Amino acid sequence: MKKIRNSGRLALALGLAISTAHAAQGDAKAGAEAAGLCLACHQADGSGMNIPGGESWPRLAGLDEQYLYKQLLDVKSGTRESATMLPFVNMLSDQQLRDVSAYYSQMPATPAKGGEDASEARLAHGQKLAEQGDWDRYIVPCQSCHGPDNQGVGASFPGIAGQHANYIEDQLRNWQKGTRDNDPQHLMAAIAERLNDEDIQAVSAWLSRQPAQ
Repeated sequence: MKKIRNSGRLALALGLAISTAHAAQGDAKAGAEAAGLCLACHQADGSGMNIPGGESWPRLAGLDEQYLYKQLLDVKSGTRESATMLPFVNMLSDQQLRDVSAYYSQMPATPAKGGEDASEARLAHGQKLAEQGDWDRYIVPCQSCHGPDNQGVGASFPGIAGQHANYIEDQLRNWQKGTRDNDPQHLMAAIAERLNDEDIQAVSAWLSRQPAQ
């Protein structure tokens, strides 16, 4: 438990520090217009799309403004690879990126999809990884960085409770492959490389069935 508490303090400190560095200061009203570019994939309500076997799009509604802005900056700078997102991000000015981030952050979170067919055993395994981790394999619990109930901490640790299962799976595999590596101290890559396929499917399914607050 001491390890978990210490990891949580580290995550909070990193998240707050990076939040300050990337203060979005967006105008949500202006962001509603700029977000027209985002509707095809992320939907008018910010709910995104869960596509098994294909490219899934995350729910943006209700995510932290600083986190959203940081991800857009990372895509634009190339530190987060997204061939699909890059053309759209490049159409927007820095202020528009701030505005879009503010707009989605103020929308109510929508229910996640995916994981509906997960067995009770798989969900129990996912819950253990999310809340307790697996210290025998040095897998830190998700909430040690993503905060209580995995609701998010600052600009670098998003709320992952209530996110689409297939999107979470995709991102964990991207961390494993190294095609995504835009987090502080490479924390996610270090955890993801210790996960097997069953771990990834289980934790993704369980998180998708938790409410986003």
